[in-house]
Amino acid sequence: MARDLLNRYIWIIDTIRRYGRISRKDLDSMWAASRYANGESRIPRRTFYNYRQAIEELFSLTISCDPNTYEYFIAEEPGSASEQITNWLLNASATSNVLQESREIASRIMLEEVPSARDFLAPMMEAVRDSRVVTFDYHPYTRVNPNRGVELEPWFLRIYRQIWYVTGREVSSGKDKTYALDRISNLSLQSRTFTPPGMLNPKEYFKNFYGVMVTNAQSRRVVLRANTRQAKYLRALPLHHSQQEEINDTYSRFTYNLCLTDDLVSTILSMGDSVVVEQPKELRAMVLSQLHSTLDNYPPESSLTENI
Repeated sequence: MARDLLNRYIWIIDTIRRYGRISRKDLDSMWAASRYANGESRIPRRTFYNYRQAIEELFSLTISCDPNTYEYFIAEEPGSASEQITNWLLNASATSNVLQESREIASRIMLEEVPSARDFLAPMMEAVRDSRVVTFDYHPYTRVNPNRGVELEPWFLRIYRQIWYVTGREVSSGKDKTYALDRISNLSLQSRTFTPPGMLNPKEYFKNFYGVMVTNAQSRRVVLRANTRQAKYLRALPLHHSQQEEINDTYSRFTYNLCLTDDLVSTILSMGDSVVVEQPKELRAMVLSQLHSTLDNYPPESSLTENI
């Protein structure tokens, strides 16, 4: 029953947002044709009121009614954090609903694993919400033994390449640090609270970076030349919010304002020969260094045979 109610809330939100503004008559008509109607020709007035209240509590969305047109709408600031979170929740919920109804073809659906979300996402969200210090052991891939008893003042969470990360102030060093939740163990929420820095905004914090690595370096003008096929992918899924494109006959030139990090280099390398770094020369050198290191791992066949 709880799942069915959630699905109804999602249906109402999605329908109103898709139409922008919709009359109660049209909403009722669409409801009657949906799988949630159960033979009802309209949403009962009291039921609709209860659904609106629940939607506001669960999603922090207010379904308003224009007194002049009697149309319902959801007022959101475009591009706001609230809108992005709502979109993410709706997409995740909609996907979950579809998968629940498609169990008979489960063997033919392949999903990506998000290992960090299952165990530590909920308590870390609680810590961020309540500004509570957390302690945990952290096992980075670069160390044999974990760092034990890390104390962190968590500021915000983000997901990157199917991994959840938490960013905050590491208490002992006083430095800003980012940790992957899938490499955390023995997480504990402390009763001690902290005061987050003023005007803390994750979009502002990461605005000049690609990925989760943050440095003190100044941002640079990055120029990538992509062939026409790769340009379509970059157009559909921009690498960064600062992306600008100059279209030519056989290629496109993409310009960004970014700091140079290993995350950026690895992403450029993942595009293979479809992308070339034009500027800056430091980024070209970083990419070339990685390419040479990779080639060093592939000696000539004769040398490989001799080693075996």
